[in-house]
Amino acid sequence: MSKKPLILVTNDDGITAPGIRALISVMNELGDVVVVAPDSPQSAMGHAITINSTLHCNSIKIDDGPQIEYSCSGTPADCIKMGVNEILERKPDICVSGINHGSNSSINVIYSGTMSAALEASIEGIPAIGFSLLDYRWNADFNAIKTFIKKITIAALKEGIPKGNALNVNFPKLLKKDIKGIKICRQAKAYWIEKFDKRKSPQGKEYYWLTGELINHDKGEDSDEWALKNGYISVVPVKFDMTDHSNIKELNKWKI
Repeated sequence: MSKKPLILVTNDDGITAPGIRALISVMNELGDVVVVAPDSPQSAMGHAITINSTLHCNSIKIDDGPQIEYSCSGTPADCIKMGVNEILERKPDICVSGINHGSNSSINVIYSGTMSAALEASIEGIPAIGFSLLDYRWNADFNAIKTFIKKITIAALKEGIPKGNALNVNFPKLLKKDIKGIKICRQAKAYWIEKFDKRKSPQGKEYYWLTGELINHDKGEDSDEWALKNGYISVVPVKFDMTDHSNIKELNKWKI
């Protein structure tokens, strides 16, 4: 690369989350970094955008790094739209989202604000990667995965990501020496069995907390869940075109 790439950074845990701060530090080694991230946690927002209220986006300085940062009142997808259309003077060379505190493997990708930001970037024609660590703790240790994040990002900048795709990258919660490597995978067939924890407030009003358990029905050894369970980093190419092309011929047989 003859000149530094322009890198757009966002997340869904909020601009002060340790995960995005770790990601920014890695990206500063690779290019010119502009951060546009939510001003508060936006986990599990999916691809929601703000249309019924106003958005606010303010320049902010959080640390001594060279990056330019903006705090946005909207969702992760809003942050990408704001960054591309209002803040940046040219299209970024790559967008990275994360590092998410927790898994975005398997069906989690549907609900993920982290990956929705990456997919929004891909809609804009920007190569994009979402990074997630299987550790939900706020004080999760991201040092073990920084080298791998840098390696994957450099490869994406050099080789290019197929148009319309984004990469969903998940890291097992392991020491660096215990990570076996990187596997290109497919999304596992796993689903959440939801439960609602029903409670009562001191005023006697009922309220609910959503809980649940991820059930993996997938026995294959080429899935992201298998890779993560067996000590590998999973890389799954995902796309915003949700057409099931394999069933178009069958549906055309319907007498409608």
